[in-house]
Amino acid sequence: MKTVGIIGGSGYIGSYVTKIFLANGFSVRVSATDIKKQKKYSHLRTLPGAENLDIYPLDTRDITSLRTFVDGCDIVVHGGTPFQLDVKDPAKDLFEPTIKGTENFLSLIDETSTVKKIVIIASVASYNTGYPMPVAGQPADYLYTESDEPHLNEEGHPYAQAKYYADQVVRKYIADHPNSDVDIVSVYPVGVMGPALSNRDDSTSMGLQYLFKNKIAPNPFVQMLFDTDTEFAIVDVRDVAEGIYRAAITDGLHGKQYYLSNESWKVSDITRMLNNEPASDEPRFVYSGIAAEQDLGISYKPAHVSFGDYAAASGG
Repeated sequence: MKTVGIIGGSGYIGSYVTKIFLANGFSVRVSATDIKKQKKYSHLRTLPGAENLDIYPLDTRDITSLRTFVDGCDIVVHGGTPFQLDVKDPAKDLFEPTIKGTENFLSLIDETSTVKKIVIIASVASYNTGYPMPVAGQPADYLYTESDEPHLNEEGHPYAQAKYYADQVVRKYIADHPNSDVDIVSVYPVGVMGPALSNRDDSTSMGLQYLFKNKIAPNPFVQMLFDTDTEFAIVDVRDVAEGIYRAAITDGLHGKQYYLSNESWKVSDITRMLNNEPASDEPRFVYSGIAAEQDLGISYKPAHVSFGDYAAASGG
């Protein structure tokens, strides 16, 4: 039985990643920032195969606990960076755990004799820190692909900037280690939507769906999304987990980067679909998810399925 360590394995995306690895016979380690807060990971105990699940305390800024977590793993999925839009202290809440945590993690790779595959869960924001807005200067019908140069907008949200800089750390490590014995693959989900596996109330993705469904704007940023009817590239959370799993078990992908992306919809139509109403327009494809389809063999769910399943799971 192979062992996979999933940093962030109890979060919105991570829970589905944990589920798919357990379902495929892996021994799974999941990190917990505060192991005393069992309600954050108790839902994992009900998953099929949970007898092969262990919860480890971990702060990625602490090299010692990170070393303990990684030691003995065959595969490590690194998704343990905070997704927060409302932050009081960006340096402490976003930049330190995201960038320093990534640097610490990569520094341990040469020490580990067991790890052969690493999947980094990055973000579309790593490529475009202005997401969901387009990159300045690009035509309205531009199709973004993995061959584009990452774009840093200094006025972008701190979360996006943190993801950009962490991704640059990974890219530099890969460039400096072209003959590494460890395959490192990065995936870049766009707007991740769909139902959650838990009742946790700290998921930004679930929170956005709630706001869009109910037309609530608690801050100027969300109000701007409504006012401009912003277009969002969407991907189902279950497809993201499938892409991560396929990337983890497929050999020969060192240095590869994959958008996980399907349809793009305006906020007004997202609201309609979340309320089980037909969309008024047709989707576009703004970020290409074709490479992941071809190399990883994933098939994307239509956005109306993601939103319909969210609405059903949330009771409306």
